[in-house]
Amino acid sequence: MELAFIPSPSRGVLYLGPVPLRGYAFCIIIGVFVAVWLGNKRWIARGGRAGTVADIAVWAVPFGLVGGRLYHVITDYELYFSEGRDWVDAFKIWEGGLGIWGAIALGAVGAWIGCRRRGIPLPAYADAIAPGIAFAQAIGRWGNWFNQELYGKPTDLPWALEITSSADGRVPGTYHPTFLYESLWCIGVAFLVIWADRRFRLGHGRAFALYVAAYCTGRAWIEYMRVDEAHHILGLRLNVWTAILVFLLAVTYLVVSSKKRPGREDVVEPGAAASAADAGSDEKSGDAGEDDEVADASGTDTAKNEAGSGKKT
Repeated sequence: MELAFIPSPSRGVLYLGPVPLRGYAFCIIIGVFVAVWLGNKRWIARGGRAGTVADIAVWAVPFGLVGGRLYHVITDYELYFSEGRDWVDAFKIWEGGLGIWGAIALGAVGAWIGCRRRGIPLPAYADAIAPGIAFAQAIGRWGNWFNQELYGKPTDLPWALEITSSADGRVPGTYHPTFLYESLWCIGVAFLVIWADRRFRLGHGRAFALYVAAYCTGRAWIEYMRVDEAHHILGLRLNVWTAILVFLLAVTYLVVSSKKRPGREDVVEPGAAASAADAGSDEKSGDAGEDDEVADASGTDTAKNEAGSGKKT
């Protein structure tokens, strides 16, 4: 009996003439668009202006890409700087290799710069985009499927991932699709944050902290299943330790922030409420002007009718 499995793509890149179209890059780009789109809707719902999320993302996304790549290259330096390796490959981001820890850390620096330029509190912005980031991660993980990388231990489960490539030490076979596990987990995290934000009106960065804590919980056990090369500390993979540390920091922030700054920000973008009020006033003024014009026209017609009646008499 032939086992069912998730097939891997025969190739991770297509060519449009001389231009390479890479599946990994497409997943990252689509994820960014989804994060910005959802973040914009949530930002407007919290009283911000349309377009602000995208303006700040212009800073956050490049910083995040650089941070993600730096984390990967630093923690897996032997892939680029050991004997027989070409250090130039460290710049080939399209071939895969982004560490979410570095992406979030340096992306937050970029977001802080963008927020500071707009006079916006970073925690409020982080709360708005938190579910979108989780959805972006869910989409981005499919880039690993295109590259046939970051899979788990061998398995014969019906949803096993078939690896056909033998490059870079891969052994063809069927493995746990850890990319899929993490993708589904991130979708669950996104919906958890959306629900909790509506239910408890999370503010001052707590929605973002919840996203971080929930993601780290899943990343720890998923990381434990992976079989790719990684540095180990006391028998655990480096990313497992990172997930534990970041989880503790996120939970600590949730507890301390809820005590020091309960509730949610009344104003997330200075001037946005005033602009909306001014727009409403302009509409009302326009309506009043129209009413006056109608009243004037009605008065003129009435005067004419009365004058006509007097002539007939």
